[in-house]
Amino acid sequence: MSDHETDELADIRRAVRSLCDGFPGEYWRAKDAARAYPSEFVDALTKAGFLAALIPAEHGGSGLSLEAACVIMEEIQASGCNGSSAHAQMYIMNTLLRYGSPEQKAQYLPRIASGELRLQAFGVSEPTSGTDTLSLKTRAVRDGDDYIITGQKIWTSRAEHSDLMLLLARTTPREEVASKTEGLSIFLVDMQAALARGMTVKPIRTMMNHSSCEVFFDDLRIPASALVGEEGKGFRYILSGMNAERILIAAECIGDAKWFIEKATAYAKDRSVFARPIGQNQGVQFPIARAYAHMRAAELMVLHAARVYDEGGNPGEEANMAKLLASEASWAAADMCVQTFGGFGFAEEYDVERKFREARLYTVAPISTNLILSYLAEHVLGLPRSY
Repeated sequence: MSDHETDELADIRRAVRSLCDGFPGEYWRAKDAARAYPSEFVDALTKAGFLAALIPAEHGGSGLSLEAACVIMEEIQASGCNGSSAHAQMYIMNTLLRYGSPEQKAQYLPRIASGELRLQAFGVSEPTSGTDTLSLKTRAVRDGDDYIITGQKIWTSRAEHSDLMLLLARTTPREEVASKTEGLSIFLVDMQAALARGMTVKPIRTMMNHSSCEVFFDDLRIPASALVGEEGKGFRYILSGMNAERILIAAECIGDAKWFIEKATAYAKDRSVFARPIGQNQGVQFPIARAYAHMRAAELMVLHAARVYDEGGNPGEEANMAKLLASEASWAAADMCVQTFGGFGFAEEYDVERKFREARLYTVAPISTNLILSYLAEHVLGLPRSY
């Protein structure tokens, strides 16, 4: 991410690029056409240890910094691959790592690190609450040595391809808690067992192949040992992991922007119209140059946010700005690339239209641009709360 990055990060970048070279555009076009999950790609990332980057060595992971993890995700996207198929395996385990019991960590983290278990599904959003997480309605009621789960989640990506789900559910009704942030709890759900006991997974077709699903819980009974940390503290637990998620997603956006800029630059040099390369025209040059400048500025913000995180700081402001700037730089680069290619930008064989569709997501998810602006306005600038 930096011209002055360490030899270790440069080596990681080369290793990721080498792995991704084995998964060219033809591979992704086939998966996209079939709406299929890229299992071969995810398996390759797992075997190389990249998805265990943030799991400490004592639990079988690589124990790398968040900056190193950002390099991994950026390079995946910059190579034309799609890290969304596996990125949650890298960061969802953060809640388990920070708040799980010693028994839970010993039971699950080494197997997540090795890839024996996939923890890629995060059940938070619901149809009626969206990003208003404190209004979620999925309930978990204690019944002896079990909890009984009832409710529905939406946009639970990779639910069909995950062995475990981190589930946020209300254990105390909202009207019975002193603070609206209390009464939510986190559970680690065994997906295979749950599918046989009252959980249903329904895929959602979207404009990009992101394996998104609805998940229904019909009196699903799970053991009380599935509770992560203390009952009622779940909202605080997931907040602690959101900064890492946003920084990593921002790094992916930087990778996408680099891919679009490289693709557009190469095409503008080679494509001739009116007996001259189109890249000789300032009307083509300037949008590419502007996209590059915006990408570089956002890249510096992502790097800064990762370093604040790695140094033990609270990068709420930096993580949100990194995600905002990087997602907008990525989307602007995507639009520029299609415009540079003209009609050929809509043809599948160039991969531009696929990456264009994929890039559009990140100004909306995992948190929308408007909510980031609201956060900055209230918590950084001290303006009145807007919602």
